[in-house]
Amino acid sequence: MDIMSINSMSKKIFLLIFIAISGILAYWLLQKVSKENQNTVFQNLFYGDQEIDFNGQIRPILNKNCISCHGGVKQSAGFSLLFPSEALRPNESGKPAIVPGKPEESEMISRINHHDPELRMPLEADPLSEEEIELLTEWIEQGAEWEDHWAFKKLEPVGLPAISADWINNDIDKFVLKKLGDNDLQPSPQADKATLLRRVSLDLVGLPPTMNELQDFLNDEDPDAYEKVVDRLLASPRYGERWAAMWMDLARYADSKGYEADRERSIWKYRDWLIKAFNEDMPFDQFTKEQLAGDLLPDPTDDQLIATAFHRNTMNNDEGGTDNEEFRVAAVIDRVNTTWSVWQATTMECVQCHSHPYDPIRHEDFYKSYAFFNNTADEDVPSESPELKIFTADINRQELESIKNWVVEYTASADEKMERAKAFVDLVKVTEPKIHPHSFEQIEKGTVTGGNSNLAVESGGHALIKNVPLTGKEDRILVSYRASRSTGIVEIRKDSPEGDLLGSWNVEKNERGFETIPISIKPVSGRHDIFFVFKDSQKKGYVCQIEWVLFHEGLPGESQPGYQEVNKKFLSLLNSQKTITTPVMVELEKDYRRKTNVFERGNWMMHGEEVEPGVPDDWNALPENATGNRLDLAEWLMSEDNPLTARVMVNRLWAQLFGIGIVETIEDFGSMGFAPSHSGLLDWLAQQFMYKNEWSIKKLLKQVVMSATYQQSSKVIPQLLEADPDNRLLARGPRVRLNAEQVRDQALAVSGLLSDKMYGPGVMPPQPEGLWQTVYNSEDFVWETSKGEDKYRRALYTFWRRTNPYPSLISFDSPSREVCVLRRTNTNTPLQAFVTLNDPVYVEAAQALAEFMAEANVNLVDEQIKAGYRMAMLRDIGKEKLHDLQLLHEKALGYFKNDPEAAEKLTGKKDIKLAVLTVVASAIMNLDEFITKS
Repeated sequence: MDIMSINSMSKKIFLLIFIAISGILAYWLLQKVSKENQNTVFQNLFYGDQEIDFNGQIRPILNKNCISCHGGVKQSAGFSLLFPSEALRPNESGKPAIVPGKPEESEMISRINHHDPELRMPLEADPLSEEEIELLTEWIEQGAEWEDHWAFKKLEPVGLPAISADWINNDIDKFVLKKLGDNDLQPSPQADKATLLRRVSLDLVGLPPTMNELQDFLNDEDPDAYEKVVDRLLASPRYGERWAAMWMDLARYADSKGYEADRERSIWKYRDWLIKAFNEDMPFDQFTKEQLAGDLLPDPTDDQLIATAFHRNTMNNDEGGTDNEEFRVAAVIDRVNTTWSVWQATTMECVQCHSHPYDPIRHEDFYKSYAFFNNTADEDVPSESPELKIFTADINRQELESIKNWVVEYTASADEKMERAKAFVDLVKVTEPKIHPHSFEQIEKGTVTGGNSNLAVESGGHALIKNVPLTGKEDRILVSYRASRSTGIVEIRKDSPEGDLLGSWNVEKNERGFETIPISIKPVSGRHDIFFVFKDSQKKGYVCQIEWVLFHEGLPGESQPGYQEVNKKFLSLLNSQKTITTPVMVELEKDYRRKTNVFERGNWMMHGEEVEPGVPDDWNALPENATGNRLDLAEWLMSEDNPLTARVMVNRLWAQLFGIGIVETIEDFGSMGFAPSHSGLLDWLAQQFMYKNEWSIKKLLKQVVMSATYQQSSKVIPQLLEADPDNRLLARGPRVRLNAEQVRDQALAVSGLLSDKMYGPGVMPPQPEGLWQTVYNSEDFVWETSKGEDKYRRALYTFWRRTNPYPSLISFDSPSREVCVLRRTNTNTPLQAFVTLNDPVYVEAAQALAEFMAEANVNLVDEQIKAGYRMAMLRDIGKEKLHDLQLLHEKALGYFKNDPEAAEKLTGKKDIKLAVLTVVASAIMNLDEFITKS
């Protein structure tokens, strides 16, 4: 045996002796400690003192394997892992499943280790891995400490990574470069100027740059040339249109009410408010408050009332035979879900029927949120009350001002003058609180007709409004009614059909539609049952139909000269048709407020305990002075103690620029959502958004687009694609398909057809015939293709009917907007190519681009193709593409020479050359690079 073999054998013998001695020492040590501490010693020997990370190591195990049976939906054996208080309390056996510090006494550990598959947890599933069991055991040994999910932790200041490099433009790049270095990656070089200009233009204003803008940028040698471009784009009125289009998905904006009837809704003033708010860079906290509670701000303006239409975009059911309360409740539920989704990226909809399966939100928390929204005056009626009237005629606005001045002059108390005047202005413009027909009871010889919208009673019949709160000041009842004859009378009586007569009116024939009239009544105070008694000497048919009634105080100064004229103006304004109406939110007065109860299992007809407005107990509390209205909720959302709002909005804006969020699941920041790719960067940006930028969206966007991270080339090398296929580490610039609106707008822009006209009612560009052929269509609600420049407006102005959305936008993944959509799904289907090749809008755009190509060079086809490509893509065409398009030109030319009628059918002109160039232009605008931001 040689010397090398002897040395090797000696080493093996030494190693065996060492292992044996170590085992004896470990056994001796375990015998020296108490039984309950043996596991700790064992774990320390193998794991040391490393602390288990609950969020990173334990929560994923529980969510994947345990929470479906022991969470918010089910609590099998009385055991739930959703809240630590529930997890540590005794279960049905009388013992806790988790005993902190004592895994050997914890039934949970015993059951996941059990040899019997009928007793082993999780039931009817694969057993946990040894590693998972060891982690759970060690976690319990260390005290079974829970930790808040990362997104629910309060924002704390974030230190910048200690890194420097010439590549870095601003502090965003430090976070990105640090992460790249940790993954052995390098950033990509900066994109060329033309690509960068197109990218930032599409991102900030939703439109490509013009050739002049490109030339100006290419010729500008100033080091700040790019920043000047960014500032110009942020100041452009097109900026507001681009970002309003994004928010319209969140607001579920549509020009129709939804459901089967899906009739027209006038709410375009809200879309215009959005555009202006973005263009004015309204701080996001104010932007939030005005949309959620603009009506509750001190002395709200018309614009602040219009902002509340955010939550009047809920659907409204006009079908006959439906229950108005059922669909009012559905609208309130939608408002709860939308608010939590948009501002908190929290799946509150999971909590309508039970506690949240994964996150610390209890079943009753849904109804605490519901209570914030349960006291608005809307009631799912066809009229969509309350609606804000904006008078379009100068004379009407002057009349309203004269009424305000009259009330001020003839109100005795100086302290009440302005408040009383405002009340009458609001009465004219909003006309609340109305009492609608579905609130009438004990209807004798009558019914509620027209989709629960009209009360109709025959002679000798009556209808009751129960328990009406009256203050003693109300000496008028406003009634909106219509009648087919003029022989009836309606009496208003107190507490019974034969009770005290408060007032009456002779029904006058009215074939013009519903008309609002005032009825003088005897003032009474307290809560009373009010009966409407109908009488008619003819005793045939309904006496009249009532749309709504409203108790109010008459104009002051009734004995003063000029009263009749002012009162006449008041009634004229109440009935004026020269208005633009917008559904808005109006809070019910105290005496009309509703109670809120938990719905058992989410069923709106099964009421449980009563709840007050509130937020989940485990989250930051409401302001101390909170009264429980929507403004309190808005202020809570925007509080610096709220950990989610800034994170969620920053992430949403980041996703708009990069195609994917720092948190990929932009709709879910809960424990089942994705973890952030750059958690430090997300929190740092959120801090910047709140404090340094003071909630300015423009400043935040500028920070991001000025970063070297954003300005990288999007070219992908094979190694980078393999290492980071989704670009989560940001080693290259964004490359994503344009959204539906941008695809259409860009085609119109490069062809020179796009209109600059802003604001106003929705327009109707060309679409296939027959889509609107439904039984609910009326003669004045049809798709009539717009004329002139309205035909070429930006896509966000397109009239949006929920049951028949504009088809070309739907083909590119635009949602129907029946509910809030936080993230569009991008698809790539052959249908999209059919749209851009055949839709009349794109064919007309291609023809316009072809006309430009023809003018660029009369004779040389190559130069025409180059001009068209340069106009579309802002760069020169490569040889291979040019060759392919030349072949296409030749084939199209041969085709149209053989069939000149096809050329005329395509362009409407007897011009074969134009038809050929139209085909080529269409091909250019169908290139992947044209509908992609790269």
